[in-house]
Amino acid sequence: MFAPSRRRVLEAVASSSSSSVVTLPSFLVPAFQQTAGAAARRNFSGTTTRPSKLGRTPLSIPPGVEITIGEPFVKRDMTQWKQQPKRKITVQGPLGQLEMDIPDFIKIDHDTEARRATLSVANRDEKEQREMWGTTWAYLNRFIMGVSEGHTAVLRLVGIGYRATIDTRPEKEEYPGQQFVCLKLGFSHPVEMGVPEGIKASTPQPTRILLEGINREQVMTFAADIRRWRVPEPYKGKGIFVNGETIKLKQKKIK
Repeated sequence: MFAPSRRRVLEAVASSSSSSVVTLPSFLVPAFQQTAGAAARRNFSGTTTRPSKLGRTPLSIPPGVEITIGEPFVKRDMTQWKQQPKRKITVQGPLGQLEMDIPDFIKIDHDTEARRATLSVANRDEKEQREMWGTTWAYLNRFIMGVSEGHTAVLRLVGIGYRATIDTRPEKEEYPGQQFVCLKLGFSHPVEMGVPEGIKASTPQPTRILLEGINREQVMTFAADIRRWRVPEPYKGKGIFVNGETIKLKQKKIK
């Protein structure tokens, strides 16, 4: 059984089916309309695309730091079918030299007199270019800071009997003069980790490890590898903490 209103609508449609033109009620028209395509669909977000806040900020270049922009080249990448041209950026300073490859659609306006660099992209409407805009700015900023001042990471060993020393192991060296971080973390054996090339390690205190280098990514990766041996636990607060890392203690489980 249909409701009276629906029954009247169906009867009206059935009675007019013999004619060539069939009119539908107004509330049924949107259901039978077809969209014109992807352009007629409503976007999920109504906000307009905005340029990267970091990417459009000029980079200040301190004295003694030089930036060299290479010519475009095509590097074969087995993970992508489309070959994208790239350029090599070299940042050289008092502490060393760093290099990175950036996509060709990122333009760098290097003002040598004002000692600043401004980044821009070819098309701000493309998502990939907007993403790489801020990412490239962050990498260049860290490179400039690394070759001029350097990056550091301080590791704190919290626990009874936890100690760290810097020794040499000639039989395990991967390059001449390699240092090894020797850790006593409560295991039946000491933990020995070779310091990667380009990083300097020292122990100002038996429970402190100081890592120094020009590449922040490399320094923090090695710090994470050391921290992985004793991740901070939330009941006694023991473990290896990197820089200002803290942990919220939990109450002990009472049966």
